[in-house]
Amino acid sequence: MRVLGIDPGLTRCGVGVVDVTANRVATLVAVTVIRTPPGMDLDQRLLGVALGLDALIEEHRPDSIAIERVFAQQNVSTVMGTAQVSGIALLAAARKAIPVSLHTPTEVKASITGYGQAEKKQVGTMVAKILGLTEIPKPADAADALALAICHAWRSPATRSARPSGPLAPGAPGEAVAGSGMTRAQEAWRAAERAAAAPRRLTR
Repeated sequence: MRVLGIDPGLTRCGVGVVDVTANRVATLVAVTVIRTPPGMDLDQRLLGVALGLDALIEEHRPDSIAIERVFAQQNVSTVMGTAQVSGIALLAAARKAIPVSLHTPTEVKASITGYGQAEKKQVGTMVAKILGLTEIPKPADAADALALAICHAWRSPATRSARPSGPLAPGAPGEAVAGSGMTRAQEAWRAAERAAAAPRRLTR
């Protein structure tokens, strides 16, 4: 399945697209950030985000869209901008009749790292390892969008019932692996660390 993840924001709106197989292997398709200048009129900023999302959805044609659920923050202006962009993202999905789901940051962190209170750097590091990237996608909005897409794919019925296949294809990320004392996501992290540390044989 192809999932387009959206980390809503008025100044920076992260968008990440991944393909995920039935056995939970994720592959990067695209990642970007839609930016609008703070000095621009609000209606024009929202229009810019809307046009950017429409173009990306049209280009990548996702099977599903995942959006970060808006939650309360101390900065009211930030919450308002995030909520407005979330509405635009929901509308963009509805126009194309694409199923859309909302995920809280805690849900995403738990799915990706096995710990719902993980720091952004931990999430970014795990996203890079899951997708086989040499660097963490930047800015953080880009990595968060990819994390949303992976989280949604892993939680979907299409992959939830699949048996794991390979070190980076965990089962339900929050479930403990028998005899290991770790969650599936934590097992994936350990496997990725081993793979990164292991010497690679050169082939001609």
